Amino acid sequence: MQGLASAFAGRRAVLATMHGKERAIGPAFRDILGIDIEVPGDLDTDQLGTFSGEIERPGSMDEVLVAKARLGLKVPGLDLAIASEGSFGPHPQMPFIPVGLEKIVLIDAKSGLVAIDQSVDLSPTYVSWETRCLTDIADQVRAAGFPDQAMIVRPHIFPASRAQRGLQTLENLEAAIVQAARVSSDGLAFVQTDMRAHFNPKRMMSIGSLARKFAGRLSRTCSMCAAPGWGVKRTEQGLPCSWCGAPTQWVLYEVLGCYACDNERPMPRSDGLTEADPAHCQYCNP
Repeated sequence: MQGLASAFAGRRAVLATMHGKERAIGPAFRDILGIDIEVPGDLDTDQLGTFSGEIERPGSMDEVLVAKARLGLKVPGLDLAIASEGSFGPHPQMPFIPVGLEKIVLIDAKSGLVAIDQSVDLSPTYVSWETRCLTDIADQVRAAGFPDQAMIVRPHIFPASRAQRGLQTLENLEAAIVQAARVSSDGLAFVQTDMRAHFNPKRMMSIGSLARKFAGRLSRTCSMCAAPGWGVKRTEQGLPCSWCGAPTQWVLYEVLGCYACDNERPMPRSDGLTEADPAHCQYCNP
């Protein structure tokens, strides 16, 4: 893999997307790595899962992410592929707070490199309601960013295949709610923010931030094997409590590593924090 990072410059990569992600991903890869992005017009990434539930994700997030990029590699003449995947739900430690996980992959068929990076969004535009009419949720819908932020509507209790997506006018949203509530067995419509990137401005921003971070990492090479992608590989927990010194669940240090070899180096937290708040200690605050 010697010299692989410099080999990115001047190459074209296929971006596997149907949702306008080239607006967020393209500039970072062009400006930092010299990669030009190409988006096929006939690539069906929805076959690997939809946010509205019509098609379930056929595997883990990483499996689907890689499969999506490999779909792009079927485009003749291109051996570099990029894809991203998102997942949204309640925070595992604080269920009342929504959280988003974004992942991005680059596959280089020439070298065999498969590089993945990720980021967490603690304030995604991800919210839903159960309602009989638009009036009951109109203020909340506007607060979520409507109409720039599109909505999805489906019957609350009915197959998800009846979902209406990409709703961006009050007239269409109201009609969809009335229709969905009418056919739902409990008389309720389920309204949710559309999480597809081209209908979710906050998510598009998150993807852009991740793309810049990822491209920056790919611009750094490993000191041992010269492969691109030197950066944070994982984190280790155990930051000591500032009162009793016991290890907590907070991150103690970051482990820098390489995608291609076993080279690793632990580093102190990038924010300089050396002790955890006692509120997060299982002994001081059980």
